[in-house]
Amino acid sequence: MINSIFRSVIILLATLPSASIAQHPVAKQATLIETISSSEVLVEATGIYRSPEKSKSKQKKDVDKVGVTRALEDAKRTAIYFVLYGGTDPIIRSQADKDRLEPKVLHFYDMVNINRYITYEDTKFVQQIKIEEGTGIRVVKRFRINKDYILRDLENMNILAARTEMVEVLGRPQLMVIPETPKGQNPVEILRNDPIARHAATVVESHLTAKQYDVLVPQQMEQLASLNELQMVVGGRQDDIAYSLAISIGSDVYITYGGTWEAGTYGTKRFAMTVRAYETTTGRLLGAETGYSVARQGESMISVEEAMNGAIDAVLSRIDAYWREDMRRGVQYKILISIDPSYSEDEVFEIQDIFMEAARSVSKSSKENIATPQTIDYLVWVDPAQYNSSRNLFRALKQYFDASAYGAKLRTVNINRKMILLKID
Repeated sequence: MINSIFRSVIILLATLPSASIAQHPVAKQATLIETISSSEVLVEATGIYRSPEKSKSKQKKDVDKVGVTRALEDAKRTAIYFVLYGGTDPIIRSQADKDRLEPKVLHFYDMVNINRYITYEDTKFVQQIKIEEGTGIRVVKRFRINKDYILRDLENMNILAARTEMVEVLGRPQLMVIPETPKGQNPVEILRNDPIARHAATVVESHLTAKQYDVLVPQQMEQLASLNELQMVVGGRQDDIAYSLAISIGSDVYITYGGTWEAGTYGTKRFAMTVRAYETTTGRLLGAETGYSVARQGESMISVEEAMNGAIDAVLSRIDAYWREDMRRGVQYKILISIDPSYSEDEVFEIQDIFMEAARSVSKSSKENIATPQTIDYLVWVDPAQYNSSRNLFRALKQYFDASAYGAKLRTVNINRKMILLKID
């Protein structure tokens, strides 16, 4: 009886359509056509189906019967494969992420889930052609994919760290968006007077807020600085240079952008937008990308938005990778220390050693950038669960240093979110 039931189950599974059985894509060929929004991309994907029948005549009949359907399913799986692994900015980047995904990857190739991820598909094929003497078929089609749905599943399955978890541990990353500015000009004035620059900034800021970043708007920062200066005048005090410095470096990452018009055919023009993201504390380039609009006549703001969408999504993927790396390596702080020039050369060397030992004692890793008789430029990566603010980090450094430096004292000049300016007296 049991054997009979078992055979019936095997027969039933064998007769089920392959659409219900998740499998890896065959083709794995796809291209990013357009970034629609902060969550959706348009992908052109190839699908391939080769008949499993024994004889060539049966293979051809099988292809005629189900070939297009099966190839289309493979194209959809290929589109998901591309978003996960392909292109210059895949969701899955590190080997550790790949290892966590592999045992669960068939979840993302199941047609029920794929039909949830794909929000739109073209009605017509870009290409549909039989291959291998009619025993196989290849199709090419365009699909709009919601990356946020895929990310949500990856986070729920503990393959990627959830954004809510990263926000709780690291806080929301702060980003500032400024146009590329010629020497001698003020970026705030460019934003105020150039409608194209202002519209491009708005597009970027829309992407950032959708991805839960805190956005520092340069115009508002300038107003805060002006308000501070006014308060100093009213109070009979000089301008607080330290505060102005804190405002200027208050972001974790800053994004610059610049664009140009390029001539197309038949009197049309297309807009090319280049976007770069830098780590504020070090100036390290995190990502750069150029996006292009469709060539058209007029509708300049649409072209600007289209080009920016094409560039910013790739750059934000790299910022996300930087943010996730912080979860592993720790939150980065830049520490600049001014040493009293009255110390002797031997005393300076000993002070430097004591400070670096203090930095190593509180950090997961550290890096010495510059050490001169009067300046130490240092980077530390600390556990955010242990030191959740720059002030807590300074307190730990000061406690270690003051106890070991035989009278030398570590004091603050300015404590910013990611930069700590200190002096040794």
